[in-house]
Amino acid sequence: MNLSSHSQAAPLGSLQPLGVGILGAGPVTQAIHLPSLARLRNILEVRHIMDVDAGVAESVAARVGANHSTRMDALLGDPDVDIVAICSPHQFHADQVIAACRAGKKAVLCEKPFAMNHEEATRISAVSEETGVPIIVGAMHTFDPGWLAAEANWGDLPQNVHTIRSSIVLPPNSRFEDFATEIITRPAGGVPDYRDVEFIKNALRGGIMGLAIHDLPLVRRFTPDFEDLEVLQARHVRPFGYVISLRSGKQGADERIIELRAAMNTTWKPEWTFEAISDDAALRVEFTPSYVQAGSAVATITRGTTGTTFGPYEHNGYEGEWRELAQLARGTKQPPSAESLINDLTFAIAIADATVDMVAAEHTNSHAGARS
Repeated sequence: MNLSSHSQAAPLGSLQPLGVGILGAGPVTQAIHLPSLARLRNILEVRHIMDVDAGVAESVAARVGANHSTRMDALLGDPDVDIVAICSPHQFHADQVIAACRAGKKAVLCEKPFAMNHEEATRISAVSEETGVPIIVGAMHTFDPGWLAAEANWGDLPQNVHTIRSSIVLPPNSRFEDFATEIITRPAGGVPDYRDVEFIKNALRGGIMGLAIHDLPLVRRFTPDFEDLEVLQARHVRPFGYVISLRSGKQGADERIIELRAAMNTTWKPEWTFEAISDDAALRVEFTPSYVQAGSAVATITRGTTGTTFGPYEHNGYEGEWRELAQLARGTKQPPSAESLINDLTFAIAIADATVDMVAAEHTNSHAGARS
């Protein structure tokens, strides 16, 4: 298989830059990918921007001197495009990944999630196998040099952890986006109805598949047996966030407690941390917030009273994923099997489904109690 989830960055030499085409020119493209690519212009060059909004496509393309279009076929047919980045709404990801592979491109980056169900993931895997086109998913933390340094040095910690935590506190994306660049249009927001259980269910699923999913590949490194997954608590946090507690594995040495917390508001200091704790060791990784181009995460591994810190390094996970793409496109790196990436998606979907099921059951029970 040619799907990849993470790997170490390596020098890329002084070859001619590879051409990049981007499907979808929204805030992620404008505030994350274009600044990252600007720092890598010796190896990667933006050559085509596609967006269904012609004005957005033209304006964003003008920033980098690229061609622009409103049709996917135009971008995929552009011979100057070697690598395709898919930054469109998630419901289009699977079909666009498959089309990019069949168009003979050298590598594909798909923003998370690369699929929303097992059927889509299976189709993507089959096409990647058939065409030989490597695909990576934009869960940027798996490409962060701070995380990769921790991974290389944590020893037997994954076998011995009992608690895993992902904690995210962020202001609305628009604040970071506006610091990064002048955004050309962004989706209009609605007025939430917190009394509507369908809204709560959708908000929780969106939080897991849109935000927690950045850290779920990290969580899964410490939960290899995730088939026995139980949601202990699931709560929506206003205006956007979640508190989810889970148990993975069978009781005993294989049992893991997973805590996922996120809050998005305008008052607290941004924080994004990941922790994995055993009886005699602990890992703590402090990531830079989304959209912030400020170097890598800082990882600390503590054993007893001794702590070892890794980072910060010069680049972050956003830049790391583009470095990875360049290596894959040039054939200087062989991606691992698809199994890990498919398992990451399966893990995320399982958590989202179990969380929504718990909320639905609690809503049903509360209404039944009110009628009795």
